[in-house]
Amino acid sequence: MSLEQKKVSRIDYGQLFIVGILATIGLLAIYSAQQNTIYDKNFFKQQIVFLAIGLGIAFVVMQFDSDRLKKASWYLYGFGVATQAFLLVAPESIARKVNGAKAWFQFGGFSIQPAEFMKVFLIIMLANVIHRHHKKNENKTLKTDLLLLLKLVVITFIPFGLIFKEDLGSGLVILAILTGMMFVSGISWRILIPIFAAVALIVSVLMYLVLEHPEVLSKVGVEKYQLKRIYSWQDPFNYQTDASYQLRHSIQAIGSGEVIGKGFTEKEVYLPEAHSDFIFCVIGEEYGFLGGSIVIILYFMLIFTWTRIALETKNDYNSYLCIGVISLLTFHVFENIGMTIGMLPITGIPLPFISYGGSSLWGSMMALGLIFSVRYHHKVYMFAKDDE
Repeated sequence: MSLEQKKVSRIDYGQLFIVGILATIGLLAIYSAQQNTIYDKNFFKQQIVFLAIGLGIAFVVMQFDSDRLKKASWYLYGFGVATQAFLLVAPESIARKVNGAKAWFQFGGFSIQPAEFMKVFLIIMLANVIHRHHKKNENKTLKTDLLLLLKLVVITFIPFGLIFKEDLGSGLVILAILTGMMFVSGISWRILIPIFAAVALIVSVLMYLVLEHPEVLSKVGVEKYQLKRIYSWQDPFNYQTDASYQLRHSIQAIGSGEVIGKGFTEKEVYLPEAHSDFIFCVIGEEYGFLGGSIVIILYFMLIFTWTRIALETKNDYNSYLCIGVISLLTFHVFENIGMTIGMLPITGIPLPFISYGGSSLWGSMMALGLIFSVRYHHKVYMFAKDDE
């Protein structure tokens, strides 16, 4: 078998098939959603262009093996942080605000959200930090574990600090990536358990302050629009805001779909952002519980495949990459679907491979490219360690 044939055989067509189904479901839902939209743009055609570009991005990233990714990690991370910092100080002519959040660069009629790429750059960076730390500190102690924890926290909280105030959803994704990679980093549970317990306590205190003493949070820079999303989640039918309007109609749309849905383009409940963050409502209304379950099963299959790849690879760095991407996708799916059914606050997180949007789709495709890279460059020789 030739080298080119061997490379083709290492392309995971199973993953491509699952992602293709998800993207097709997204296109159908976007086409249906735009029938009742107030926008003039043809989201369906634009999403096809985004998908074509995104597929190209995935295959370009696939060409980078672990050595090249490790060498590029600092440059990508630095570029991502610099871009996020520039976004905060950029003039309004190129930095667009949406719902009070300054999270997009605007170039004519085209906009891009740098946080979507920062998530992937962070995964590449954290994987490199963990890998290098263990190579340098073969004798693991509590001191070396604390040092690794400090590295991960500092590297994560630099972009988190730049993103969180303007984009709550992306900030939470950043923390989810850190959490997932901490679990597999080898840090002792004697360190992790107290940390997670402290985080749980802090979250509880913050929720108390949000509900009972919001003026305290306002003094430390939390914006009112961010608090409104919490209030509208807690009581959407009495707290009248744009977010509560979305949630009320979202619950109504999904509930009205019942078991098998109303059928393609038979959507009756109007949602302003149905083509993007609330795309799952379209699926739930038109295809019912059955359609929503199929989407969730497809995501589960994708996560299962990525977990298997993470376990099979002999390269620790590649395993860390896989866990980072799994954390990214899992949180996106859990939060997006959770917010549409009222289980979680509305944070503006898109549904991967399905929601309309260039930046979110390209970020997801870039993450998919990392998994493709692990499989594509995986050495299958007997007794090969593959841990350079």
